Amino acid sequence: MTNTETNTDETLNENENEHETLGLDTTLEAVWRPSPNYQPRRDNRKPNILLLHYTAMEKPEWAIERLCDEETGVSCHYLVAEDGAITQMVSESKRAWHAGHSYWAGETDINSASIGIEIANPGHELGYPDFPEAQMQAVEALCKDILSRHDIPPSHVLGHSDVAPRRKKDPGEKFDWARLYRAGIGHWVEPEPIGDDIGLRQGDKGDEVRYLQKLLSDYGYLSGISGRYSKETVQVVTAFQRHFRPARVDGVADRSTIATLEKLLAALPAKQLA
Repeated sequence: MTNTETNTDETLNENENEHETLGLDTTLEAVWRPSPNYQPRRDNRKPNILLLHYTAMEKPEWAIERLCDEETGVSCHYLVAEDGAITQMVSESKRAWHAGHSYWAGETDINSASIGIEIANPGHELGYPDFPEAQMQAVEALCKDILSRHDIPPSHVLGHSDVAPRRKKDPGEKFDWARLYRAGIGHWVEPEPIGDDIGLRQGDKGDEVRYLQKLLSDYGYLSGISGRYSKETVQVVTAFQRHFRPARVDGVADRSTIATLEKLLAALPAKQLA
């Protein structure tokens, strides 16, 4: 689920009637349920991130109510229920309040830079069930629909945990990023097989740790390059594993994790590494 906005200038858009008449952006079958929690994108930004969340609530109806409640200070552009039903709450042209304090590749105002999709799932604290097939089909279709309208690079199709690794787990290791990639959505490489090496872990220091941190930073994560495997490095590695090496999520940078990260960076267009 999204977080309450903490920015002091985060106020409701005064012209709610204008938002109510904007209607659906998606060409898919969907319901328009306008949320009052939005504002213009800062500096007329065009979205270049597609950010996926899970709701962390037992029922999608509860999540929609929360995302449309003026008192909560949170919102999202879309929600996809377990049965595949799509609800749009904020126009894609507007800044929804779903990312909270977050970062990706130098960008700190993720809300102005992104379109957000909430995926109905109770989350890790409530059993974390699998994402149903009908839901995955709808998420896949909605992502493709959004990408058809916006210039969002594959490596900017992200999970909430990617942009906020210190506090978020969603959509988590059960989410099928490989499936989206096969459908032409997002960035992915086949993870390197897991071996029996002990890897780098919290407390380690030196050039190998610094190399790992540099790789994570180059890909887009908020990773300090200190040469010390700190708690923060564990959190970033864990977020990376949830997305790109989900077979084992433990915050340990083993050979499999580092080799997968190297392959992802090698697959990026050169201009993104400049």
